[in-house]
Amino acid sequence: MQDVLPVAAVIEYLQLLLGADELLSDLWVSGEVSGYSRSQMGHRYFNLRDGDASLRSVLFRYNVPELTLQNGDRVIARGRIGIYRERGELQFVCNFARPEGVGFLAAQFEELKLRLQNEGLFAPERKRALPVFPMRIGLVTSTAAAALQDIRTVLERRWPVAEVILAPAIVQGVDAPAGIAAALGVLAAEPGLDLVIVARGGGSPEDLAAFNSEVVARAIYGMPVPVVAGIGHETDETIADFVADVRAPTPSVAAERATPDIREVLQRLRSIDRSMATAVGHSLASAAGQVGAEARILDLAAPKPAVLLAGMAAVVAEMGAAMRGRVERGRQRTDAAATHIGALNPHATLKRGFAIVQAADSRKVVNSVRRVKPGARLSVAVTDGAFWTEVS
Repeated sequence: MQDVLPVAAVIEYLQLLLGADELLSDLWVSGEVSGYSRSQMGHRYFNLRDGDASLRSVLFRYNVPELTLQNGDRVIARGRIGIYRERGELQFVCNFARPEGVGFLAAQFEELKLRLQNEGLFAPERKRALPVFPMRIGLVTSTAAAALQDIRTVLERRWPVAEVILAPAIVQGVDAPAGIAAALGVLAAEPGLDLVIVARGGGSPEDLAAFNSEVVARAIYGMPVPVVAGIGHETDETIADFVADVRAPTPSVAAERATPDIREVLQRLRSIDRSMATAVGHSLASAAGQVGAEARILDLAAPKPAVLLAGMAAVVAEMGAAMRGRVERGRQRTDAAATHIGALNPHATLKRGFAIVQAADSRKVVNSVRRVKPGARLSVAVTDGAFWTEVS
């Protein structure tokens, strides 16, 4: 025999059913506002109508408090279906609403931006400074995109000594958000990484939708190293831009902001070298002048010690020559480093057809067949990226 349930038990059961339903617990609804009223507490009550269908709705005062509604407005809103316990009525509990004319994508963008901003994901104080001399740079973009070549061209011109670790991902379509987040996860586990660039060329708002997704925003927020976002054109703004540590208007500019210019670095080194040589020369001249003055004083007081001081002056002259030779050798080493720094670039070797093979677990370079066994996973880096392989 079926039990007789009290009203409270039925209401609680309905609440459980509604809360467990994936669609009803988080959905977007559009309709026309009618029966609008505002309580003394600031809560807004209204019906959302669509033809002869009506849905009782509430927008509490702490959700989008700046929004003003009136009867006849058509809105698009996000929220959940709940049950008003005291009346046993279904109601749509809104947490966000915008005029329907802004469009669905724009409304989604505003809702997510507002929610993540309130959580602190865009806070300026959490933005991290980029490393001055990054040596390992992660890159998330499509292998088929022009952005990849643009970034490689800038990096080879500005900072060719850096190693680029590419984590390819599709950047457009329904599968793009999960793919971008997965690529970021791969780079998050990469040892010794200095920073990450997330890039995509320009496109329509629909083309850039993946970078306005919550899963990508939280993946960028969770990265252990600074992230530079170069997405779309200069006028495009995405949620990924707001979360990233540095925002660049294009992929090429992202590569520029992520790296120093090697020519400026070498020029600075040469300037430091010249300053050091000048300082040493001034010190030697001052010391020689002081010794000469002391020699003249002692020569007046006692002729014999003057011969000794003359010898000391000769020693000082020899020391000066030795110091100048040392400075010159230092300058030659700096020039040699400037000349050969391009040869240190691992890409130069890779472009000649060579590859860098590393063990997947330890990241140690494999330089002998005795260091691998059947079944071992290896990372093979070539000139345009890297891939995994397994020894059979």
